[in-house]
Amino acid sequence: MKKIIKIILLLTIVFSINLGNIKANEKIRIGLLVPLTGKNSEIGQSIIKSVRLAINKIDNPSIEIFPRDTKSNPEITLEAAKELADTGVKIIIGPVFNESLINLNELDQIIFLSLTNKNENFSKNIINAGINATSQLNAIKKFLKLNKINKTIFLTPDVIFKNEIEKAIYDSRIKILENYVYSTDPTILTKQIEKITRYKIRKQNLEDEIVRLEKSEQSNKERLIKELKKKDTLGNVDFDSVIISDFDESLKSVTTSLLYTDVSPKDKYFITLNQWFDETLLKETSSQPLYFPSVNKNNYDEFSSEYYEKYNQYPNQLSFLSYDLVGLVYYLILQNDSIVDENMFSKKTLFKGKVGIFEIKNNKINHVLNFYKVENEEFKKVF
Repeated sequence: MKKIIKIILLLTIVFSINLGNIKANEKIRIGLLVPLTGKNSEIGQSIIKSVRLAINKIDNPSIEIFPRDTKSNPEITLEAAKELADTGVKIIIGPVFNESLINLNELDQIIFLSLTNKNENFSKNIINAGINATSQLNAIKKFLKLNKINKTIFLTPDVIFKNEIEKAIYDSRIKILENYVYSTDPTILTKQIEKITRYKIRKQNLEDEIVRLEKSEQSNKERLIKELKKKDTLGNVDFDSVIISDFDESLKSVTTSLLYTDVSPKDKYFITLNQWFDETLLKETSSQPLYFPSVNKNNYDEFSSEYYEKYNQYPNQLSFLSYDLVGLVYYLILQNDSIVDENMFSKKTLFKGKVGIFEIKNNKINHVLNFYKVENEEFKKVF
C-alpha cells in the first residue's frame, strides 16, 4: 500500500486554517532562542522581525512567541531554554549556532528546531532545520542525472566543514570519481589544481605536437601549427563536471585556477553549493555558466521586499528560514491535536514554504531545493 504524502502550502493554506481546529482557550506557545545582544545581535534581531511578519500573516491570537537571548553562548543558551521550559514551552525555534546545541540534550522534553545547517544532531530532541549539505547534493544529483553527466569530481577546501561534505557525499549517494581536498592558500591551490587537471601533461602534449608537426612533411602543417599555438593545452581532462564546495573569494580562487589550467565552464560543468544569489558572481563572466542549488529565488525576493517595506532594511538568510519555521510549527501542532512531541516530526511529510519544500521524516528535515545557473550576468532557474 502506497504511503500518502501530505503537501502543505505554507503561508497560504497554513495561514488560512480554520481556528476551530484549536482547542478552546488553548495557546500555541513557541520559544525562540536567538542572539539579541553581543556580536551576533543583528542576526537575532532580524530573526525576531521575520517571526513577527509570520505571526502577522497567520493572524491567530492563540500563538504566543517567547524570545530569549542566547548571547551566542552555550551556557546562557541552556539557562534560557530552562527558563522557557519552566513557562510551559515545549518547542523552540533556535538556537542559531551549532556550538550552542551541546548542552540541550539535558532538556529532552523540549524539541529544538535549530537553525544550523549541520548534518549531525547532538541529541534526538534537536532537529537541524538549516539547508544542509545533503539537501544541496540531492539537488546537484538530480541535475547530473537530468544532463546525463557521469564523470564528476568534487573539490573540497581543507576547512572545518569538510567533514560535513564527506558525510553529505555518503548520505546523498551522489556518484563522483574523486573528492579532492585542497588548500585555501592560493599558491598551493594552483599547484593542486594543476595536478588534478593534468595541466603539465596536457601542456607538454601541446608542445610535443607542435614539434612533431614542424618536423613533419604535412602539406597543411603551417595552418595546423598556427591553430595549435592559439591553445594552452592539448588533450582532455578526466571529468565532465566539477563540484566546488566553497564560497566567496575562495570559490573564485578555485574557478580562476581551473581557468588557468585551461578548464573552462564552456566545456565542463562548474557546479557549486548554495550561494544565496551572491551578486558578486554576476560579474565573474569568465566563470559562467556556474550552477548551484538554492531556495526559491522569487519567494526569497518577495520576502526581502516585504521585510524591507516593513523595517526599512534587508533581512539575513536565517530570517527567511525562520519565517517558514513559524508556519511549519503552527501546522504540525494543529495536525498533532495540539500536542507537542516527537511524533510531530516522525511522519513523512512534504511541506511547501517560502524557502521551498521541507522534507520531514524520522525527526529530520531536508530541503528539496531549486537549481540555478549564473549566466550572462543573471540568475536563471534550471528547475
